[in-house]
Amino acid sequence: MATLDMRDERAEAGAVASVSTQAFDVVVIGGGPAGMAAALSAHKAGARVAIVEREQHLGGILRQCIHPGFGLSHFKQELTGPEYAQRFIDQVRAIDIALFLNSMVLGIDSDESTEDAAAHTVTLMSPTGMLQLTGRAVVLAMGCRERTRSEIKIPGSRPAGVFTAGLAQRYINIENLKPGSRAVILGSGDIGLIMARRCTLEGISVEGVYELMPYANGLRRNVKNCLDDFGIPLHLSTTVTRVIGHDRVEAVEVSQVDERLAPIPGTERVAPCDTLLLSVGLIPENELSVAAGVELDPRTRGAVVDQSLQTGVPGIFACGNVLHVHDLADNVTTESERAGAAAAAHALETGAGVAADCELTVSPAGIAGYALPGRITAVALTKLSFRVRRPVDAARVRILAGDEEMFAGKVRPFKPSVMESFPLPAKVIQRALDLGVNEIVLSVDPVEEA
Repeated sequence: MATLDMRDERAEAGAVASVSTQAFDVVVIGGGPAGMAAALSAHKAGARVAIVEREQHLGGILRQCIHPGFGLSHFKQELTGPEYAQRFIDQVRAIDIALFLNSMVLGIDSDESTEDAAAHTVTLMSPTGMLQLTGRAVVLAMGCRERTRSEIKIPGSRPAGVFTAGLAQRYINIENLKPGSRAVILGSGDIGLIMARRCTLEGISVEGVYELMPYANGLRRNVKNCLDDFGIPLHLSTTVTRVIGHDRVEAVEVSQVDERLAPIPGTERVAPCDTLLLSVGLIPENELSVAAGVELDPRTRGAVVDQSLQTGVPGIFACGNVLHVHDLADNVTTESERAGAAAAAHALETGAGVAADCELTVSPAGIAGYALPGRITAVALTKLSFRVRRPVDAARVRILAGDEEMFAGKVRPFKPSVMESFPLPAKVIQRALDLGVNEIVLSVDPVEEA
């Protein structure tokens, strides 16, 4: 028995020793718009870069987003999702960025014991077997996943015909499959709105779009272009309270909800359908991040980062939808370019890194749902991003440090569907430090108009 154990130990040691290793300055996890933009930016800064992507192709979710509306700010022209992605794919393939496609990352190990050794080891399973990539910096760009039926706990039977909107989009646009003939869509997020139009164009009757909140969660342009222009009704303050059917969805029960979002008894009605599409939110794909020791913000469910988009683990950066959910791919690109440049700067440092100038936390207040970055570690111009929790016709952004108001913006409307951002000057950060506080508060306060 002891002999067998020794053989097992030797076999395991041999397996570990046989794992090949490749060294890079920056390893980017994810080959979607965020990952490609970060990789291109890091390469431009002089770093040796690798991209690891679990799909067979670069492009991420944009490959199935065949609708227009991309590139308006970045390329100054309107493109479809595949066209937008292809521009970055062409740039990536034109330079010496190493690509590891159809490869799944198993874990990220960090080693800060020596300054000369690579700080991070990314272990992945590729078509050729297990592989390890080492680098002084890692960029997390894994995107996000859709919230499913089990996560919102819709009662009823469990028949076929219940899909997330993104899965139905892939079936139609990539796989050339028809998910059903008569659909009900729950949730007015942008994917749900776009799929209402897409289903209609493919001959699938859309009974209606139902939204739990008293306002649409998607961009206004999508409400107009996808629902209003096609005569698809939007039912606000209404949700699906039961799925009906045995082998296949036969109908859903919908009910109106009150101010506390609870179904109102007596408002139930049955909507016949054979397909239920769910567009009920996106969740950053952060399992790898947590395993690597990255702290998450409970509000965004993404990493807590500083102004350079570096997480609490030195050398690990995050960008795109894995950091916080964006409404525009152009914004993802801009943010990811910042992360890639910062990762390259970290990787190319000869020492352990640059000491922080300060340590301030950033917290949301008022109707602000979150504030990003969550930490400020340098007295420099910092881009603050946030979303509001509910729509408001008139509100003002204020920056507070202790009892002092450091900045007050103009009164204007805000919507949860739009991610907002503005530059925080270095002098405001310095004033907060001079006051001796350790927290800056980003507050969005509704204003009553006269």
